[in-house]
Amino acid sequence: MLSDIFVIFDEVQFIKDSFDNRNKIKTSSAALWLTVPILTKGRFPLLLRDAVIDNVHNLVWRKKHLSAVENSYRKAPYFDKYIDFFRDLYGQEWNEFLPLCDKIFKYLLLELCIDTKILYAHDHDFKRQKSDLVLDMCQKLNADLFIFGALGRNYAKKEDFERSGIFIYFQDYRHPCYSQLYGDFIGHLSVIDLLFNVGGKRASEIILEGNISKKELMEMYKL
Repeated sequence: MLSDIFVIFDEVQFIKDSFDNRNKIKTSSAALWLTVPILTKGRFPLLLRDAVIDNVHNLVWRKKHLSAVENSYRKAPYFDKYIDFFRDLYGQEWNEFLPLCDKIFKYLLLELCIDTKILYAHDHDFKRQKSDLVLDMCQKLNADLFIFGALGRNYAKKEDFERSGIFIYFQDYRHPCYSQLYGDFIGHLSVIDLLFNVGGKRASEIILEGNISKKELMEMYKL
């Protein structure tokens, strides 16, 4: 939402037990992980773009996901607006991982009214690793500013970006609260929790509440 171009790094290594293939929703009793099973045996190291869904050992993962989403959000204000997408999504058979991610990602961008240009790393010849990889990407895409997550402070080589004339911004995102089902608020869930509870238009506003806006970011760096 803050960027003009967002690059999906599909040529980095898939990380087990990370947000690469799982996220949480809120049930009537607690937060619940929804995990897409990835076939990893004999395939590590594995790039994200090469990840294959393990439909052999986990035949019912789609059924479990849909059941969890339906049961958790049936009483949510925007359940009827969004549930058909998930019924269609989990009604399809998925083998490759990235097409599933792409389907969900593009739907969420549409519902959240985000029109940022999306690029994929596999379509470009980005080289090196960590901070140097990000810098190479910025140089090849003629970037003026790169937005790091907060953890970027641990590996970003600021002096290299400065020498290249590229500003860097470390996003210090403050998680907002919003109306949820089932008692006390739980943060850091999948954005679908926000959609079902408040709807797409309000969700976009909530995401940036208390955080820097794109306009403020551009003014900060005089871009």
